[in-house]
Amino acid sequence: MSKQKKEKNGLDETKTQKYIRPSWDEYFMEVARAIAKRATCDRGRSGCVISKDKQILATGYVGSPIGMPHCDDVGHLMKKVIHDDDTITQHCMRTVHAEQNAICQAAKRGIAIEGSTLYCKMTPCRTCAMIIINCGIKRVVCEKKYRGGEESEEMFKAAGVEVVFFNDDVENYENM
Repeated sequence: MSKQKKEKNGLDETKTQKYIRPSWDEYFMEVARAIAKRATCDRGRSGCVISKDKQILATGYVGSPIGMPHCDDVGHLMKKVIHDDDTITQHCMRTVHAEQNAICQAAKRGIAIEGSTLYCKMTPCRTCAMIIINCGIKRVVCEKKYRGGEESEEMFKAAGVEVVFFNDDVENYENM
């Protein structure tokens, strides 16, 4: 606890400020931010935590498949995507998303994630959303929204997956 000195009528009194513990959502999101520091693609540097009953089950971060070159070492593998509204965006295809890597880690270790909560940097992409739904994850907590994440949000709603956003900021990348 931090203490502050306060003088009152010439006498020293010590005022104690109460420490406020983070909520479980804040705690697991902070862990996801720490995990993101291992990411190997500077466009997305995101991490993911899957938890259940206030315990971490699995983690993942954005990175190339095992044994494959990393964006940070050899550059991005960019592909253009044409959207329904005819806008064109670019995406790095060299890496596996943090959500996918966390789910893969759970599978490799034989950890059941049905009924769990997934914490991530932004709205999961359409593919990640489908995988999350099929894994039986019941809650997704995102730090931010992702541009173009509306389809994922609609799928989560239709599947009964609760989605929570820490804020309504939208994640943007250079050269989108």
